[in-house]
Amino acid sequence: MKYCSTRTCLFIVCLLVSAAAYTQPAGKVIEQRIVKSALMNKDVKYTVYLPADYETSERSYPVVYLLHGYTDDNTGWLQFGEVNRYADKAIAEGTIPPMIIVMPNGDSSWYINSFDGKENYEDFFIKEFMPAIEKTYRIKAQKTYRGIAGLSMGGYGTLIYALKYPDLFAAAAPLSAGVFTDDEMVAMDDDNWKNVFGQLYGHNLKGKSRLSKAWFDNSILKIVETKPADDLKKVRLYIDCGDDDFLIKGNCMLHLALKDKNVPHEFRVRDGVHNWPYWRTGITDALAFIGDSFHQY
Repeated sequence: MKYCSTRTCLFIVCLLVSAAAYTQPAGKVIEQRIVKSALMNKDVKYTVYLPADYETSERSYPVVYLLHGYTDDNTGWLQFGEVNRYADKAIAEGTIPPMIIVMPNGDSSWYINSFDGKENYEDFFIKEFMPAIEKTYRIKAQKTYRGIAGLSMGGYGTLIYALKYPDLFAAAAPLSAGVFTDDEMVAMDDDNWKNVFGQLYGHNLKGKSRLSKAWFDNSILKIVETKPADDLKKVRLYIDCGDDDFLIKGNCMLHLALKDKNVPHEFRVRDGVHNWPYWRTGITDALAFIGDSFHQY
């Protein structure tokens, strides 16, 4: 039998110790669970990320609700966004605090109630989903420790909930949010309107008839225009949109509307388009912004 020299053995031990020291703790992902909804009359799926020390600690954690985009589902941020990997790394490096990340399935609801009452997703999210989640997991169920983020349709949902329910969220981080001007809605081609927005605001609306009460009640720009500045200041906002994204106009208009009302917020325009590479490279900063809101100064 051959034995290594003392120097070689020490070198091998050092390598093993170094490798162990740099092993990144992995959080736990539960890809599919459900919340039974009386308001939606169906089971709604969700995915959840639990930080690495969740199983071994007895503490409660802050929570971030992370919303997917149009045509995706609750697994989008996990499958395409690899959010668990980014969260693991950021927590290990101290960039974000340990947090629970909850990803609900929003289908193509845009996270609001439809004009005809056939799908009341907004009511479900606020009245059923969040309470159910915060009873199931060890979550600090207070505004101070609750954030929301999302991309595209999910960015729109993020803004809707932050603006309509400012007493529920400490911070919001919409990425490439679906913010549209009145003119864009009026000029939208009929097929796009019918397929994307008809079920929300009215199927056969054309031109200015689309600017209905249902639209104005859920228009990000109209809500910012009509809501008191003091209410708008209740939630810290981090807005991020690519310079070549087709939604950049609405996001810039939102930035200007908030500035006009002296509402503090962060506005980021990075090089990029409406795709997963953009959102993957932005999610850590978005979570860090929200995580900073969980700290006390």
